[in-house]
Amino acid sequence: MSRPPLRQPGRVRPYRGLLGNWRLLVPVLVFGAWRVAGAQHGTDEVGTGDRTLFFLALAAILVAAKVGGELVERLHQPAVLGELVVGIVLGNLGLAGIEVFEPLKTVPFLPIAAEIGVILLLFQVGLESEIEELMAVGASAVAVAVLGVVAPVALGYYVSSVFMPGGAAWYAHLFLGATLAATSVGLTARVLKDIGRLDAPESNLILGAAVVDDILGLIVLAIVLGFVHAADAGGEIEVSAGPILLIVLKAAGFLGGSVIVGRLILAPLMRIVRLARSTSVPVVLAVAYCFLMAALAELVGLADIVGAFTAGLVVNDELGRFFGEKKELYRIDASITPVSTIFVPVFFVYMGLRVDLAALASLEVMVFAGLLSIVAIASKQVCALGVFKQGLNRWAVGAGMVPRGEVGLIFASIGHTVLVAGTPVLSDATFSALIAMVMLTTLVTPPLLKAAFARSSANPAHGAMG
Repeated sequence: MSRPPLRQPGRVRPYRGLLGNWRLLVPVLVFGAWRVAGAQHGTDEVGTGDRTLFFLALAAILVAAKVGGELVERLHQPAVLGELVVGIVLGNLGLAGIEVFEPLKTVPFLPIAAEIGVILLLFQVGLESEIEELMAVGASAVAVAVLGVVAPVALGYYVSSVFMPGGAAWYAHLFLGATLAATSVGLTARVLKDIGRLDAPESNLILGAAVVDDILGLIVLAIVLGFVHAADAGGEIEVSAGPILLIVLKAAGFLGGSVIVGRLILAPLMRIVRLARSTSVPVVLAVAYCFLMAALAELVGLADIVGAFTAGLVVNDELGRFFGEKKELYRIDASITPVSTIFVPVFFVYMGLRVDLAALASLEVMVFAGLLSIVAIASKQVCALGVFKQGLNRWAVGAGMVPRGEVGLIFASIGHTVLVAGTPVLSDATFSALIAMVMLTTLVTPPLLKAAFARSSANPAHGAMG
């Protein structure tokens, strides 16, 4: 069989140019289709135009997310930052008179797609966590996590109550404080890997504390949501130990009960997985269980992400208990990755679409965003007090807890969507300020960690203090 002739150096193929360059073709096609759909919107039968807009919005968002993620990764930043920035740009082009992407903000079904993304994201976080490891993180990791929640909540509440634009109810200040308590495990792990410190003793402490921090943050979120739901129902909110203890017990009971009941439910399912001939059975059952737990969490008054995280923990634990060393044959996290790769970026771009740069341009909001960022960074340095072991780099531990990342975005998103008497708990201005804080803490973490580790390397005698 004859081989095709080799391409001659310098020879230009006749179809080169726009049609041969897919990098330009895809955005152009999406943009053109979006313009056509925008012109026809409202003229189709009821529901048809909405579906068309959703499909085109999904295509536009996926392309934009990939472009934004690619660009920032070339700058050695996490892709989530690029996806967020792209959403902010598309959502605010109207300020420059370019209104073609304005319908993205109100496309039906898009919030549902974004919610699916965040549920899958927390499910993956749970799959990557081990219950035994969480139970054995050590006193230092627990102390670091507790301080990493208490200090941001307290300082965030104070700054919010004094400087929040337009003022708000006390539970809005508490919600903002809960958002500051978040720590992004994924972003911290990536930075530690990039700087070659993932195997350092401090890194093990940081990652263990970050996971515990997220669990405590979910409990704080459950407490705040309990107050918010009580306020929306018109009931009297009593800030005392009794109601708070009740919400804590409900959240802890849900987490603990999910592990116990989950084992009873998943045990027979594991046998089905072993006997099934279809390779898709494990991931389908796991995702079904994830959405079931997300729904149950909402039914008991918790956030759906609590249920998704718990489902991931239980599924991962049951796979290990039932299959032992053969657990690697059933890589649920690897099977879910292609699906999450589609839906998770939708969540981050959608978060960016909801940012109002006009509100952020206000001097009052800019000052508020700056103060939040300062408090967000400074409050996590309190974590250093929880490092009991001598010789560890306390400054590195504090710096590693700084990035809010996707967890902070999730908390902010919930605060911007949950309503009290028809009004969001977090206003547009406050939400925009929180997004700015999340972006800043994401950007400053790599240089902070590099500087902290470099300091201890240059001066080992001061390792205990940093």
